[in-house]
Amino acid sequence: MNLMDKNLYLVGGVVRDEILGVESFDTDYCYEGNAIEFAQGLNIIKTNPDFGTVRVKIMDEEIDIASTRIETYPKAGHLPIITAIGCSLKEDLIRRDFTINAMAKNTLTNEIFDYYNGKEDIKNKKLRVLHNNSFIDDPTRIIRGLKFAVRFGFTLENDTKILQDKYLENINYDMSFHRLKKELKETFNLKNNAAYEIFVEQNIYKLLGENQPSKGFLLKNIPLNNNVKEPWLNYLAPFNLENISLSKAEQNELMSYRSCRNL
Repeated sequence: MNLMDKNLYLVGGVVRDEILGVESFDTDYCYEGNAIEFAQGLNIIKTNPDFGTVRVKIMDEEIDIASTRIETYPKAGHLPIITAIGCSLKEDLIRRDFTINAMAKNTLTNEIFDYYNGKEDIKNKKLRVLHNNSFIDDPTRIIRGLKFAVRFGFTLENDTKILQDKYLENINYDMSFHRLKKELKETFNLKNNAAYEIFVEQNIYKLLGENQPSKGFLLKNIPLNNNVKEPWLNYLAPFNLENISLSKAEQNELMSYRSCRNL
């Protein structure tokens, strides 16, 4: 496979991390057009025509390539549906969470395409959503913003903070708590107490559901010892987690943390 193609791009985190000068743990490829058609004749491992994605094997490495696509949210807080595959790169990038993750680097020319000023936001250490309905469409982006804030030392751009505050005043609890759990795990497994403090101070904890403890109580319960088996559950032990589907092992771990911390 020719990874130097005029329509093939590195997208998202890998481009962001290159600009930041930090190690990247994600290598995501996007093909401007239909990625499955692009990969014909190559060593295809599997395809997902509904999403326009394909996995190919190059030497000993498996690589996922996504088609550019347009998504819409017919039901706020739930998974989006794909309305078009093979759209323009610019149309694909606007469905991302923040401008810092909405850049693409062409594999042939190494040119970075930055339609939404992600470079400038990286320079200013700001997190900016790409449209006003971003958190309404997918409230888990609020947790992703928290994760990026503590990882990179960024803060929410003013209008984005206003949109977050507005959403947290009127939360739609008919959301994908499975996706929320995934983002919570990634965020709090960073073992950063600042994440917990922001989580409480900015009322982000309200995403977990209603009937949560008071903010004052929560701020007194920042974990002091992070050398635990499931850090994310240690951080979330003071909260009502009824909406989060926990495995039996996770439930036992949570009970253990609550007992140790007299919660």
